[in-house]
Amino acid sequence: MIKLTRLNGTEFVLNCELIEVIEQTPDTIISTTNGKRFVVVETIEEIVNKVLQYKRSIFLFNSNDQ
Repeated sequence: MIKLTRLNGTEFVLNCELIEVIEQTPDTIISTTNGKRFVVVETIEEIVNKVLQYKRSIFLFNSNDQ
C-alpha cells in the first residue's frame, strides 16, 4: 500500500499491486487492473519509488521471519 495525494490535496492509500499503467500528461494518472483511474500530484518517478520502497519493506519483513 502506498500513500498518494489527489489534486485537491486529500491523501489516500492505494494497493500498488493493482497498478496497471501510470501516465503523465501533465497530471499523473494511475490506471488499475480493476478499471479505476486516479489523478495524483506525485510524479511517475515518485510513485515508482514508493512502490519499490513498499515491496522492499515486505521482502525484508518476510526474510526476518525465517
